[in-house]
Amino acid sequence: MVTGELGAPLEGLVVADFSRVLAGPLATMTLADLGARVIKIERRGAGDDTRAWGPPYSAHGATYFESVNRSKQSIALDLTDPADRATAFDIATHADIVIENFAVGTMDRLGLGYDAISTVNPGSIFCTINGFGGNDGKDLLGYDFIVQAVGGLMSITGDADSEPTKAGVALVDVLTGKDAVIGVLAAVIARQRTGRGDHLEVTLLTSLLGSLANQGQASLETGAPGHPMGNAHPSIAPYQTLHCRDGLIALACGNDTQFGRLTDALGDARLAARAEYATNSDRVAHREQLATQLEDLLRTRDVEHWVDLLRTARVPAGKVNTIPQAIEFAESLGLDPTVEVGDGWTREIRHPIRWTAYRTTSPTPPPSNDAHATQVHAWLAAQTAPTTEVTE
Repeated sequence: MVTGELGAPLEGLVVADFSRVLAGPLATMTLADLGARVIKIERRGAGDDTRAWGPPYSAHGATYFESVNRSKQSIALDLTDPADRATAFDIATHADIVIENFAVGTMDRLGLGYDAISTVNPGSIFCTINGFGGNDGKDLLGYDFIVQAVGGLMSITGDADSEPTKAGVALVDVLTGKDAVIGVLAAVIARQRTGRGDHLEVTLLTSLLGSLANQGQASLETGAPGHPMGNAHPSIAPYQTLHCRDGLIALACGNDTQFGRLTDALGDARLAARAEYATNSDRVAHREQLATQLEDLLRTRDVEHWVDLLRTARVPAGKVNTIPQAIEFAESLGLDPTVEVGDGWTREIRHPIRWTAYRTTSPTPPPSNDAHATQVHAWLAAQTAPTTEVTE
């Protein structure tokens, strides 16, 4: 099959984006990257909060906003104004998907909630994103940093002797945005079968808890709270950063064979034969001792030497890169990690999925506030009433 001979995967779907900041806009940009038409409803004047979140700034605005808002159309509306609210209602009822992350109950009070929208369009897929759910947590303000704290992630992040530490990016917002996309796409598939839409709720707290994986299950099983271990792993060794002559190397030996290859490559095969290192469980029990002995060997040469040698030996290893180095590394592997969004704009990190048969859309620059009001009104004027039929 010829690459790109089919249209974009979500071509023809329309998304009404009432979200702002990160989780919601990341979800809607993902849908735009996959071919959906995304209409971003922004406040008159200020627009999305992140338009003011800087530095850094590009020649066009805040890079924070630009990171999650490409390929969208923007219309500015005052949702407290009846005429603007009527326009928002028309956009929402003619969209396939509505995504919002207002404070709990706001969309209902405005007459833009799921009940109102689905009465006109029963096929509406309505996704609500909030911090702590619509019940007892409805009055809590859901910022990523707060959720990292109360959700347990900070308690297992950082060095053993440091205070709890947040991740270096708003990871909970990112996870929640991806969970929202999963839910929306599942609802799109279900609607093809039933004709019905649905109201999805995705919370930052449950997205974080769902991402704790082995750490979460270990806590459920043992009752132990978990604790920060720096760059070490609670269940695998060696699986951490270690010092070489000129810096840090990351090692990840997931099985005994890889550990044997590591010790061979380091020139001390006897380590793998020692009883205290015979199995992964043994190595975990003697992690600190093992790390010291490995570092004695690693400190004799530079990071690049060991990375080249260990990769040749089929041992998972890598240099601890900066972000520019990470992008350069991905480029060296032919992964094309960035994408052009328009003349005069800095390249952006592209959506990570690559397609064979489906054509990806040509990204467009993040919009200025209200840049597409004329186009959106023209689109609305051309629409007929939603015609989604419900299968009983």
